[in-house]
Amino acid sequence: MSHQARPDEAQEPETPHLDFQGTTPYEDYVQADVLTHLQHTLSDDPGEMVFLVTTQVMELWFTVIVHEWETAAKALRADDVPVAVAALKRSVRELEALNASWRPLGQLTPAQFNSYRSALGEGSGFQSAMYRRMEFLLGEKSASMLVPHRGAPRVYAELEKALHEPSLYDEVLRLLARRGHAIPAAVLDRDVSLRYEPVPEVQAAWTALYSGDDSDELARLGEALTDVAELVWRWRNDHLVATRRAMGSKTGTGGSAGVAWLEKRAQKNVFPELWTARSYV
Repeated sequence: MSHQARPDEAQEPETPHLDFQGTTPYEDYVQADVLTHLQHTLSDDPGEMVFLVTTQVMELWFTVIVHEWETAAKALRADDVPVAVAALKRSVRELEALNASWRPLGQLTPAQFNSYRSALGEGSGFQSAMYRRMEFLLGEKSASMLVPHRGAPRVYAELEKALHEPSLYDEVLRLLARRGHAIPAAVLDRDVSLRYEPVPEVQAAWTALYSGDDSDELARLGEALTDVAELVWRWRNDHLVATRRAMGSKTGTGGSAGVAWLEKRAQKNVFPELWTARSYV
């Protein structure tokens, strides 16, 4: 007597479609073949591949995070706080993944790093155009940081545009003003191509918000921004620790001050009044 399959018996899974004309739809969408052939090491050290791929992954995360923060800034201009908060919350998860990128590099000994450091030449992370766009969106503006990109017209134009656009925090403060908070005209009309500096009246506005209803959407916006700021601080500190471990206090690649420059950066908070206001709530 033939065996009849019971409903609870495992069914043989269908074989996926395997025959495509040309490249696969996956390849067409992800461009994996391009991504996995962008690694051109310059030394014989096997550790250089880890350094190169990790750095390229960081660049991809920079790109996604810039997209999220620009989405949030656009939403804030349109008074759409929920869309802005959603983008900021996504960027928090992306920043966590970005920060985890230090783990493959964080265990480098000086000898391991030195084995391929010369291959970097004058290359240094501070030359990353996409990371510079992240910094500009955070309010860390500096016209001098456009100089390394003069030889790349498209990149230079994108950075120059970002330099003269309001930062994410500028858009937040303009929203607060539209919602009736006493943000000074000097802040609202400031030259947005300059680095943002903290203002007592902005601190007072955040103090008032945090002293009120925790469920207020502007308070929730403040917490989303604080989550971002905390992870930016952790990124800078993880960079500092990884660099200190790999090369001590030597001059950094690209002629930077290395650890000394990173230590100075790690001491600064973005969205500063969101931190200082907490002392007065």
